Amino acid sequence: MLINKIAPDLQQIIEARHHDPFAVLGRHPSGGNNVVVRAFIPAARQVKIIPANLVLERIPNTDLFEWSGVASLVPLRYQLQWEEENGQLITRYDPYVLPPQLGDLDLHLFGEGKHWHIYRFLGAHLHTVEGISGVLFSVWAPNAGRVSVVGEFNHWDGRFHPMRVCGGSGVWELFIPGIGPHTLYKFEIRNRDTGHIFSKVDPYGQGFELRPSHSSYVVAAPGHQWQDDSWLQARKQSNWLQAPMSIYEVHLGSWQRQPDGGFMSYRELAANLVEYVKRLGFTHIELLPVAEHPLDQSWGYQVTGYFAPSSRFGSPDDFRYLVDHCHRHGIGVILDWVPGHFPKDAHALAWFDGTALYEYADPRQGEHREWGTLIFNYSRNEVKNFLISNALYWLEEFHIDGLRVDAVASMLYLDYSRNQDEWVPNIYGGNENLEAIAFLRELNAVTHAEHPGILIIAEESTSWPQVTRPTWLGGLGFSMKWNMGWMHDSLEYISKESIHRFYHHQHLTFGMLYAFTENFVLPFSHDEVVHGKRSMIDKMPGDSWQKFANLRVLYTYMWTYPGKKLLFMGSEFAHGREWNCAESLEWELLDREVHLGIQTLVKDLNHLYRNTSALSQYEFESKSFSWIDCHDAAQSVISYVRHGDGENEVLVLLNFTPVPRYGYRIGVNYPGHYKEILNSDSRFYGGTDVGNLDLQTEHLPWMGKEYSLNLTLPPLAGIILQRQGQSTITAALA
Repeated sequence: MLINKIAPDLQQIIEARHHDPFAVLGRHPSGGNNVVVRAFIPAARQVKIIPANLVLERIPNTDLFEWSGVASLVPLRYQLQWEEENGQLITRYDPYVLPPQLGDLDLHLFGEGKHWHIYRFLGAHLHTVEGISGVLFSVWAPNAGRVSVVGEFNHWDGRFHPMRVCGGSGVWELFIPGIGPHTLYKFEIRNRDTGHIFSKVDPYGQGFELRPSHSSYVVAAPGHQWQDDSWLQARKQSNWLQAPMSIYEVHLGSWQRQPDGGFMSYRELAANLVEYVKRLGFTHIELLPVAEHPLDQSWGYQVTGYFAPSSRFGSPDDFRYLVDHCHRHGIGVILDWVPGHFPKDAHALAWFDGTALYEYADPRQGEHREWGTLIFNYSRNEVKNFLISNALYWLEEFHIDGLRVDAVASMLYLDYSRNQDEWVPNIYGGNENLEAIAFLRELNAVTHAEHPGILIIAEESTSWPQVTRPTWLGGLGFSMKWNMGWMHDSLEYISKESIHRFYHHQHLTFGMLYAFTENFVLPFSHDEVVHGKRSMIDKMPGDSWQKFANLRVLYTYMWTYPGKKLLFMGSEFAHGREWNCAESLEWELLDREVHLGIQTLVKDLNHLYRNTSALSQYEFESKSFSWIDCHDAAQSVISYVRHGDGENEVLVLLNFTPVPRYGYRIGVNYPGHYKEILNSDSRFYGGTDVGNLDLQTEHLPWMGKEYSLNLTLPPLAGIILQRQGQSTITAALA
């Protein structure tokens, strides 16, 4: 039989461009009691139906095989057996006789953008059909003319396993019997309009090869036995608004490394990192993105595998172990999450089915030229569903306590980092991205409803209103927001030589005008110690002693200022050089007393913050703070009170010059005996040990108060005072 005489539908199978291979391949009635069985197996020498031992006839000059005869000879679910060119004998169930596996409701909800657990269906999942075990593959590619599963099991040949399209959903599926966990695979896609053929990794893939390879692999059913039920129950009932939260930001690839420079595994990090973080008194760790990404130097923000913990550090179960270990030792886990953009890597989401599918087609909407990345198309239900289900995936499958949403400002503004002619206004002519705003509100509503007690934190650097206010009040619905204004002002001020700080006093006081408009996190993050910004200690002016003293007073200011705390790894012991993601931190610096002193101060600040309700109970409310004196620019001193319930309060005084201030008088709310509960100039932190012993108020009116204290302010230092005998006493430092 000549090729040009073959029926058109068979020719489409041969040319690997049939959109519905189930209509041709498999077992089909052929009139009366007869059936026809077809199989397309490239390079097979002979094909048989097992167990009937019926030999299929090759259609001449093709790899299409066919048998026809009495239906009773061929079971409904049969196996095919063939010999490959290398002589290997293969026996597998024919996937093209099995019914569709995705339900209409799942497909409908996905099309509506409301299937919060679509990751359980799309992608690659171990599956059983009528007692036959294998893997169910499914992928959304609405503009494809053909999609095939390719892998080691079919020699990466897209002709072997073409998928079926599920109606008008744009979803393709295929159950392949006889394969299991750790099977490498990709999706081969034929563009419907151009005929171009290319391979893509699975957008919902839960495991990927170690870079530089990037195939997806079938993940085994989770084997980790969680032991954090008490943590999850407490989280659900927690009042995080009034709970102390001190976050240690970590890049897993460079916190510590193996002696040979290799990465530590999730399990090795669990043992070392958790003990360290707990000892220093942090309540949470925040991980730079662990979702799979192709380049180590991207820090994880160029995500190509949204549903897969990076294989650099181990398996998904290994990552579960890390999170579980944190929870069992009282440490929460926040994960950096990147829904604002994705890289252009040809093997991943970019132009996934040959068209702009996950991204906007118009580059004025769909491309971040500054970053060289693409922007998610938030107007597509399926794209929104992809992102929201991804957020829930990390919260549910890995028990993550919160997500820090990267680059929210870039999502909110259509003209973000663009020139005037490089963006498209919204339907009202404004620069607000209405579709992204709707997505963020839905994200926050869904995640908080599904998992009470979790945190969704915005990295948002503008004055967008009500970022952390409820969606039903017109807000975006985030739990908290990074206070970038406070961070920039604080670093701008502390970088000045002390003699010039008189002229920049407003940098210390301006932030209080908006401090309670949002639920703020105070961040000294990884972004502040890279790209020429220098390490935290290297930002400090003056000689070596002044540098360390400046850093100590800055941290004292941070831990006593209203807002949750975040500090990037290494900054807690005055890391010397800028962060380099390709190297371990300079742990050897802790052999030096001045660096150990900074670490000890951070530990004591953490424990003081956690054990002193006046510092944390109402830190999102204005009643938690009042100035003692914000006007002493001449001496570069600020002082304030942090309030808890009743008379519970602590006094904070910060001297930003290297000159001790003797006889410094302040008015106080209550008479009595006051004691220093922390002094950043203590010799234990590397200071000069200038300070105050026991202090007794004088009945001398000052600053509008009936009583006052006469103090000594140590140089470049902060002191924290507490009245003894008040209703709530600070616990001893751990």
